[in-house]
Amino acid sequence: MAEVGKINTLRIIKLTEIGAYLDGAETGEILLPTRYLTESAQEGQDLQVFIYYDSKDRLVATTEMPKAQLEDFAYLKVVQVNKMGAFLDWGLPKDLLVPYNQQKTRMVVGKSYLVKIYRDHYTDRIAASSKLDKFLDIWPAQYEIGEQVDLIIATKTDLGFKAIVNNRHWGLLYDNEVFQHLRTGQKIKGYIKNVRSDGAIDLILTRGGIAKVNDFAPALIAYLKAHKGYCNLHDKSSPEEIKRAFGVSKKTFKSTLGNLLKHKKVELLEQGFRLTDKGNK
Repeated sequence: MAEVGKINTLRIIKLTEIGAYLDGAETGEILLPTRYLTESAQEGQDLQVFIYYDSKDRLVATTEMPKAQLEDFAYLKVVQVNKMGAFLDWGLPKDLLVPYNQQKTRMVVGKSYLVKIYRDHYTDRIAASSKLDKFLDIWPAQYEIGEQVDLIIATKTDLGFKAIVNNRHWGLLYDNEVFQHLRTGQKIKGYIKNVRSDGAIDLILTRGGIAKVNDFAPALIAYLKAHKGYCNLHDKSSPEEIKRAFGVSKKTFKSTLGNLLKHKKVELLEQGFRLTDKGNK
């Protein structure tokens, strides 16, 4: 059965003057308008299409891909506001509606918001909501310390950045442990630092111990190769300089540099360090 609001692979069962009819199984035949067809299109061919309701509430297919699909969290811009609510640009001719009762704060044209794309149970239409709490799991999280997770950056707080963990839970990245620029809607890998007794999740962007060194070492080697094998930073450089250059803490930088020195992949200079022949292999 074709899934409305998602990307599907469907077979052409009939070609007509107005387009191709695709086999949606239990959903029925779905029209892919002629403008989306190539000259080589033929019956029996499988196509990757997005299924949605057009401006006349007809179920149609398109080969244009949206910026996000059903069940995704996405950071989208408001392009119109009217009596029905706010409309977001999600990359399709028909904009995505956020009804007023699904807006955490009143939305404004030109601004972008992190939303959840969902299917309205009453109208059966695809819509979006900025009231994210109701789409996240209320049950305690079952994560292991150090477990890698997928994060979506949500909002900046006094303590750091709230992030959605694996599309299921809220977590927090603390300011003093973030060494790179983060933006709302950004998708990034992170790690579980702690799951507190109250269920709150503390996050970190890098692994601890030798794993942190192993993660950063390839990036440092790549930097050297891209800069003629030389870097003018050293153990006396400020944390801010190191953060700007590499997006890591001074502790991680020094530990990684020490490990590369130990394995003779770099050598120290009076001001900075450089790649050795061994490190350049």
